[in-house]
Amino acid sequence: MPVAAFAVVAGVIGAGPVIAAVQGDPALPERTAGQLLADAAQASRSGLKPMSGTVMQTASFGLPGLPEVQGGMGGASPTALLVGSHELKVWYGGESKLRLALPGRMSETDLIVNGDQVWLWESEANKATRVKVDAGAHEKAGGHPKPEEALPTAVTPQQLAQQVLQAAEADTVVSVTNTERVADRAAYQLVLAPKDASSLVKEVKLALDGETFVPLRIQVYAKSSAEPAFEVGFTSVTFSPPAAENFTFTPPAGAKVEEKSLGTLVGEHGADRGEGADPTHGRFEDGELKGKIRTVGDGWTTVAVLPVSERDLRTPDTGGQRGQDAGAIADTILKSAKPISGAWGSGKVIQTKLVSALLTDDGRLLVGAVTPEKLAEAAGRK
Repeated sequence: MPVAAFAVVAGVIGAGPVIAAVQGDPALPERTAGQLLADAAQASRSGLKPMSGTVMQTASFGLPGLPEVQGGMGGASPTALLVGSHELKVWYGGESKLRLALPGRMSETDLIVNGDQVWLWESEANKATRVKVDAGAHEKAGGHPKPEEALPTAVTPQQLAQQVLQAAEADTVVSVTNTERVADRAAYQLVLAPKDASSLVKEVKLALDGETFVPLRIQVYAKSSAEPAFEVGFTSVTFSPPAAENFTFTPPAGAKVEEKSLGTLVGEHGADRGEGADPTHGRFEDGELKGKIRTVGDGWTTVAVLPVSERDLRTPDTGGQRGQDAGAIADTILKSAKPISGAWGSGKVIQTKLVSALLTDDGRLLVGAVTPEKLAEAAGRK
């Protein structure tokens, strides 16, 4: 998660210019934005060192009250992740040793990886699943891109940082502070602020550990709020090898024990997580929308345009409880929509703190971290 956070934010930095400035009393040696990017890139390429910690995610997008939906691994509702705070505990002992724990109100879900032993423990269901992993499946499928592969190609971290800085020309200002403390550790903080007034993002803050340069926290602020609309970061972290017992697991007496392939398990929990609550999910799988999504604009004000109608949202192509959940969520959100019209046509617009969505009467869905006016402008660009 920390390395992925760096990859995402490095990509964001590539959307605009970087102006480095050190503020406050120095607690760490002064470094420019370019130097920090180089340090973080080097840390990413060297691989995550053994560590353990607790990660907290907090979201406050300003969404209308959403109905509770069924499912979610460990009893966690997918829509619940859009509001409130959620905790994740992580232990990392190397490439073959990993443990993730997702505490619930009265339950906990654990994923334990120890070499070729992989277990999923769901306390609420009193069920332990031993996961069979096909060693060759990953390679046959072409593998999944690593976080660093999302970054521009460069020979050295310094060249990488330079490429990022050169790619940023006109719409971002980045400042650097060296006096932050995150999870009781000294940290640098990169602050990225878009210049374009049509962006709903006020700034993005990325805190990098002052010793390891591992990202410790990312915060996204909306212009309409003094508190982060989204935040994920460590509340505690230790960069030392976790104890071996963290990676051992024996099903408790009386627990239901199953054995499943990784593909089967992912498919089941994909359904449980409510992927059907995304009314376009089935259409993506069937290839109906593949190749039909386009973007308008770039950088902070990029708008995605999808061929989705109101009927698609209200009557998703999934049956049973998932279809009912999706319809209920769509109904709740659409009730808060406001009518809008222009030379491009007419439709309904929904705005949260960070994201706006425009559903046009001619069957288009436009989404972006921009003002409704920017969406209307994008709607006029056929």
